[in-house]
Parts: sequence; structure tokens; C-alpha cells
Amino acid sequence: MTRRRDVPHVPFVLRHIGATGDYQNPVLRALGLHELEDLAAAVVPTGLPVLPPGEHGAPSAAGGLSEPEAIEALRSLASLNDPHIEMIGRGYHPTHTPAVIARDVLGNPAWTTAYTPYQAEISQGRLEAQLLFQTLISDLTGLPVACASLLDEATAVAEAVLLMARAARTTTGGAVLLDSGLHPQCLEVALARCRALGIHALTAEPAAIEDGSEDSGKKLLGAVLAHTTTRGAIQDLDGPIAAVHRRGGLVAVDADPLALALLKEPGAAGADIAVGSAQRLGVPLFFGGPHPGFMAVSDKLRRQIPGRIVGVSRDSEGHEAFRLALQTREQHIRREKATSNICTAQALLAVVAAFYAVHHGPEGLRRIADHAHAQAARIAAGVLDAGLAVEHENFFDTLSVITPGGAEQAVARAEERGYNLRLLDADHVGLSTNETTTDEDIAAVLEALTGRRPAEPEPDNARVFPLPHALRRESAFLTHPAFHVHRCEPALVRYLRRLADRDLALDRTMIPLGSCTLKLNAAVESALWLTPELAGIHPYAPSSQTHGWRRLLTQLSERLATLSGYDRVSLQPASGAQGELAGLLAIKHYLHEMGEDRRNLCLVPASAHGTNAASAAGAGLAVKTVATAPDGSIDIEDLKATLAEHGDRLAAIMLTYPSTHGVFEPQVTEVTRLVHEAGGQVYIDGANLNALAGLLRPGDLGGDVSHLNLHKTFAVPHGGGGPGVGPVAVKKHLAPYLPAGPSGSPAPEEADADHDFHGSPVMGARFGSAGVMPLAWSYLALMDDVDLRRATLSAIANANYLSRQLQDCFPTLYSGPGGLVAHECILDLRELTARSGVTAEDVAKRLIDYGFHAPTLSFPVAGTLMVEPTESEPLEELDRFVTAMRSIRGEIDEIIAGRIAVEDSALRRSPHTLDQVASDDWDRPYSRRRAAFPEPSLVRDKYFPPVSRIDNAWGDRHLTCICPAPEDVEAATGPLRSTATGSTARPTAVLTAEEK
Repeated sequence: MTRRRDVPHVPFVLRHIGATGDYQNPVLRALGLHELEDLAAAVVPTGLPVLPPGEHGAPSAAGGLSEPEAIEALRSLASLNDPHIEMIGRGYHPTHTPAVIARDVLGNPAWTTAYTPYQAEISQGRLEAQLLFQTLISDLTGLPVACASLLDEATAVAEAVLLMARAARTTTGGAVLLDSGLHPQCLEVALARCRALGIHALTAEPAAIEDGSEDSGKKLLGAVLAHTTTRGAIQDLDGPIAAVHRRGGLVAVDADPLALALLKEPGAAGADIAVGSAQRLGVPLFFGGPHPGFMAVSDKLRRQIPGRIVGVSRDSEGHEAFRLALQTREQHIRREKATSNICTAQALLAVVAAFYAVHHGPEGLRRIADHAHAQAARIAAGVLDAGLAVEHENFFDTLSVITPGGAEQAVARAEERGYNLRLLDADHVGLSTNETTTDEDIAAVLEALTGRRPAEPEPDNARVFPLPHALRRESAFLTHPAFHVHRCEPALVRYLRRLADRDLALDRTMIPLGSCTLKLNAAVESALWLTPELAGIHPYAPSSQTHGWRRLLTQLSERLATLSGYDRVSLQPASGAQGELAGLLAIKHYLHEMGEDRRNLCLVPASAHGTNAASAAGAGLAVKTVATAPDGSIDIEDLKATLAEHGDRLAAIMLTYPSTHGVFEPQVTEVTRLVHEAGGQVYIDGANLNALAGLLRPGDLGGDVSHLNLHKTFAVPHGGGGPGVGPVAVKKHLAPYLPAGPSGSPAPEEADADHDFHGSPVMGARFGSAGVMPLAWSYLALMDDVDLRRATLSAIANANYLSRQLQDCFPTLYSGPGGLVAHECILDLRELTARSGVTAEDVAKRLIDYGFHAPTLSFPVAGTLMVEPTESEPLEELDRFVTAMRSIRGEIDEIIAGRIAVEDSALRRSPHTLDQVASDDWDRPYSRRRAAFPEPSLVRDKYFPPVSRIDNAWGDRHLTCICPAPEDVEAATGPLRSTATGSTARPTAVLTAEEK
């Protein structure tokens, strides 16, 4: 990246920031300021190490390109890559992303800029799409309860192990057996998580598991078995599964979803859990991610499954409605007892996989699976004809070709011909076929393996190497009508449009969520993200083919380190929560090397992000809460008392700065000093870096480690709840303990930003969700240091503008010097609730009628709304929000005055659907116009939610997490008008009295 040249383009920063120049003057006047830079001195407490304007502690020539220049710079980096035809396998496969999905989902801001569907009434489209994903996974695996995606296959295997320990309510008294046939990266990630939590884990072959010879037949927590091994063998798992069950353990099966179109599903073999990756269902390779991991479980484990579950409930009119189910698993409620970090999801990519299945249907998936198997069989036949052999004759799409002493040469010959195969060892070459494998590919690979090219294409050899009859799938799958009625492109385009129109995303309105920055995701940033030179590269491709990728990622890593005040950055973590985990594991490993294993306590302020406590527990650390002072800051006296009592056990404290209460706490450096003096490390949560970039650096505040959310501060879209990226930045003493690439990854070179990291991997690929990092790289290529500071101060200005404009209606709970807040403010509704009965949830739902996504509801303080407008919103949108909130306050005042009862009010009965206001029956004490058009500006451009207020409690008592059959819903609730397209009949899972 170079400095901006003189070009006839408006600087990107002026398009990124919504209110600039004359449009920012009213904002500054409301704050009593003349210049934006005046805000820096006003809002940051005296004594903190504020950066001078334009400086980040070191000279920087990064950023500041025009939009055409940024695209050309990224194109130049992509051209340094050398794409080959990828047949490496290891759970990563080339695939055809249908053009309609690439354009109408991956290229559509209605899908890419949506937020996690916590406000279900305005998320019905993405919730239905994720319910389709759950149905797809449930059908393929033969297990009734699926989650809405996990981060990747390796983390899904690790989550399966943790689920076994939760179900047993212990991490001791039994071992977990890991099939040695699992992909190496899955073994590494799972073993690392087991070590962190003290779970006894060992590897074994299924035959040894079946006869008990691997561990003398002792009691088991469970086992994770490979449905097809990493070297290609199809496994008969009935015996090993039964053996593990006899020893008291649960069984998870790691399965390829495409293979499950032809082979016996894990549920039919008796498995309790199935995991894997849905990447090959239409999701590009992306150099390793983002990819939708998956998990499905038996009904008895539905309370233990990690991540999110989309469930079916009903709205206030009795109509079917979708929502996130079992939300008591949220971290801000359960904290260190959380089932998992709920942000471990890849929602956008799960949606792609679901629509891929809709596009192809079950017949199409079988055809694709048959093709992959047939092409592998043709290669196997050609190998045998040349006098070589294959290690396994029962295979799906992966072969281990025996080439005594010649494997390395064969792989090199293939690379010369433009193909990447897998070097298993000196005598074996691995290769995997896929839906893109052509006859020419077969001929070229056979020539590389055998030294001679077939004279003509081989006939179909699938009959020579048939799938084992006893292991063939016998059950139907994807019988829901949605997988059958959208096959032609007009039908699919309209279906995608209908679902998108049911949602409120950033392309329609401001999403003023505090704690989760929802700002401009500029189109220029994603201009090249699907180009084959970037998206078509395998994560285990040789380093010689990925110079562009590694240079891009090194530049991104170095810029992030400079911006945050740290020495090194790992890009591997694929979510903010996983960045927390990686940072805490680095601290833990560092303390171990220092001989301080006794330090096992993590302090978490009461106001901290909920993921903090869950991540600390996931790293094997004990958690203790530090109290909050009346002004919302950390209670220093409570901290001192805790350090006096537990200082010799202290491993770390996890801070959020600015605080989760939206305040620049003046004593932050005192807190970090006290923790360091007690021998602990300081973790500063980077979730609020959007209030710091260019202004303050967490590394300068005393931080030893931070994670940085690319999907927040650095403008990567949220995608409806993922992809997220959580790079972890550290001071140099922690750098060696950052996660290295899994074994088998191409060796890092000296110039690579992670060349000397030695920690255990947390993801299956060296660079995690690399596929979306070009978007963050582009944002930083477009924004120089001065631009970033301007964006930060604009975000702070906008938050303070809303706080001041609403002070008389909804007072701000916490503020700093001069009554100023940071980039978010907490609106306190508790006194109004006491007087009127109107809750913060009522206000959140009523905002839908005004065309707004609600702010963060009741976090970090119950009965409040946390608002974060970001720097991207124009003054018109800020004022529209102020008008809506003032109008709502007027409705609350009517209730307080006794003119209307709260239960009869538009607030309590919001949101209002078009069906309600157009109905022949209207018995409410307010008019239809007031319900639907509370402000005149809404008449022309009105968003109507597809459902009214959803009954969350009913949905948890009658949990259905796959597409329900109308007859099932009616049996449980009486006749409903369904918004879905119909379904296969399925049982409704009802919670027991104990679970209620």
C-alpha cells in the first residue's frame, strides 16, 4: 500500500463517514465544539497516552488510496498467487458456487450486512435460511437437532469433545478417544482444547476402540470417529459405536456432507453427534475460510449443543415465526457456564450451503456425489492398470495411491502440470476429487502418478470400485418442499428476494447496536473477494503458489499491530470469542514456561462482554468477577481487595476499553499497573476499538494482549451473524505462544507475519477466515492514519449527539468527563418503566414500526438500551432516530397520564404487521395509521415486519429446530397460518418439566 496520489476522486473517507463538513457542524454545535479534533481533548481523560493527530507511534505510509487504486493494488497482490487445480482434500474442496447465489447472496448487502438475528421479528428471512441449513444437516446426518453452524470442521470436532464432557458433567474419570483417521488439523485443534481443560484424550483406530485394546476397556467420556478417513477409507462404524456406548461414552462422527448423500448416515449407525464442514456445498475455498462447520445431535443432547439454534415459535396472532431458541445460553446470562461462545457461527456461509441444497435438491446432490466418486474410481482404475495400487478399495472421493519411494516426485510432477496433490508420506500420494473434476483432470493426474498419459479417457469405473453395499444410504433426505420448488432460476431469485425483504439490514436502515459496531461495509472492499486468484486457493497449497496471499496477510497483520500498539498479530482466530481464547491460551502457555502454573485465575469486570467469562472458562481458567463502581467504571477498591486475596493466583484480567458502559474510564492505566504489579497479564478486549483507532492504542494503556474484530472496526460485514474475524495482537513476550498453522501447512517464510509462532492452532487453517480479510485490507488501504482518527472521532461525536438530543427523554446512564460518552451510550428506561410499565423491550419492538433495528436490549444493564450510531450514519438518519425516540416517549407519556393502558398501547402490541393494519377487524384504542405510520415520513417507504411480537417462552417449551410440518405444528398448538413453504412431517421436541 502506498500513499494516495493526486487523482480526481473524492477521498474514500468522505464517503465512509456519513456526516462531514456542513453536515457535521450541527453535531459539533450540539456538543459545544467548533472542530472535530476538539472532541479528542474533551472526551479522553487527562493523563492517558493520546496519539498526536496523524501519528500511531511510528511513521506510516499505509492507506489513503483512492477506490480505483485500492482495487488495482489488491488485483496486483492476487496476481502474485499461482492458482492450481486443487485436489489436496483434507476437508477442503473446490466447488461451483451457483452464479445466482454468488450474485444475490454473497454480492447482496441485504444478506451480507444483516446482524445476528436477536430481534427475530425483523430477521425472519435469514432465520428461515438458517433453519433450512439446520434441516439440511439434520437430514444428511440422520440426527434430529442441528445448530445454525460452527466455525469450521476442526472446531466442530473440538466442540463435540467439549459437549461430551458437559454431558458427563466432568472432565475427569474417563477418556475421549479420537480416531487417528480424522484430518490432522481436526486432531490438533481437539487435542489442544482437551489439554487446556484437562480432558484426557488419546488417538486410536476404530478397530482398537471396538475391541477395547486402546485403553484397556476403561470407562469413556466418548469418541470421535471418522466417517471416511483423511486417507480416504470408508469405515463401518456400527461396531465401534456400540463398543463406546457399552463403556458409557457418547459417539461423534466427523462426516463429509456430500458423502452422506450416498453413504449411511451417522444417526442410522447409532451416533449421538455428527460434525463436519459444509464448505463443499457451494462455499469457495477462500484459502481456508470462512466455512460453515456443522453439528447435529440426538434429541437428548439438544440442551448441550453449542452455538445458535434457530427454532420455530409463534407470534402474538398465533402465526408460525422463527427465532433463536434456548437463548438462556447467551454469555451475558450464563457467563463462564455458557454452553459455548454463541458467536462461533458462520451464518452467511451456512446460508450459502442451504441455498446450494435448495438449488440442487436431493437428486442434484446425489448426482454431484456420484460424479465425485466416479472420477475417483476412474483414477483408481488407471493407477491399477499402470501397475500401482491404492491403499483402500472402499473409498468415496479420496485415494491414497501407493507409489513406493516415489510420492514426492509424483506430487512435484502434478504441480508442474497445474495440479496440487497431497504428499502423505514417502510412499503414498493423496488426492481428492470433487464436483469440478473433469476428464482432462483425470488424464493429467494419472500421467503425474504413473509417468504415462492414458491413450483415451477411461470408461466409467464406478462399478469396478462400488460403494460398500452394507454402508449405502437407504433413507430419503431433503424432502421439505423448499428443496424442490425453487429449481428454476426465476423461482430461486424470487425466493432469495422474498427472504431478504423480510429482514432489516444495514442496506435499509441504521442498526444502532451498542457493543457490536454496524457501520458501512463499502462495495469497493468486496469488489474482488470472489476472484479465483483469491477465493480459489487451498489453505494447504504450497507456499510458492501463495505469495500474494501471504503478502496481503502480512501487510494486514503489520498494520493492525501498529494501530493497536502491539508487536505481533495472529490472524488465525475466526471470531472475536476465538481471539479471546487464543490470547488467553497464549497467556496460559507463557505462564507455564515461566514456571507459574499456579496462576489460573482470570478477573472479569461485571460490566464486561459476556464472551470474556466464557472464553476464560474455555481456556481452563477460573473466573472471578470484579465489581462495578456507581459511575460504571471498575471498582478499584474491590480490585485491590481481590488482588490482595488472590494475587498469587492471578493469571490475567480482561478489560473492555472504552468500557462496556460506553465510557473512557480514567483509571484504566492504574488498573493495568495494579495487575502487572501482582504478576498478572492484561487482556484488553478489542470489541470497542472503533472508539480508539488513531486516538488511543490498547498496547499503550498497559495491555499485553487484545483481540481486534475485523467485522466491527475494520468494516468486514457481519453476514447475519458471521463471518467474524478476531485477530489477536500481543506484546513480544507472548508472541511465541500465538497459534501456528496446523501440521502439514506450508512452512512459513521469514517474511511471513506468523513465521515464529509456536502455539497450538485454534482453527483448521493457518489463517482462519482468510477469505474475508481482503475486505479489511481494502478498508485499511483506503484509510490512512488521519482518516482513521477522523472516523473514530466522528463515531464518538455521533454517539454524543444522540445522547444529548435524547437526554430529556431518555437520560444516558453513564458518562465521562464533561458528560461525554465514548462511541456508544446507554439510555436508561428504568425510571420510565417503573412509572408506566413500558419496558425496554416494548421500545425496541416499537422502533420496528418506525423502520429501525433496535439498539442492544438490556445489556450491560437490565432495563436499558445501548446505542451506537457509528461514524457512517448521515445526519438525516441520526435525526430520524431522534424523532422516532421522541415520538415513542410521547406514547409513554400518554400511558403515564392514564390516557391509555400499557397493555392496550401501540408500544405493548408492537410491532404491527401489514396483515394486522389491513384487517377488516380493528379493536385497538389507537388508529391503524398510528400503528403503521407513527411518523409521516414512513408513508412512502415503509418496512412492515412479516410477523408480530414472538412468544419466546412458548418456543423454548416446544422446541422445533428443523423446518416443521404444518400438521406437527397444528397438533401442538392448533391451526396456524404458516409462513413457510411446507415440510416433511417431523416430531416436535418438547422440553421436560426439569428443563423448563
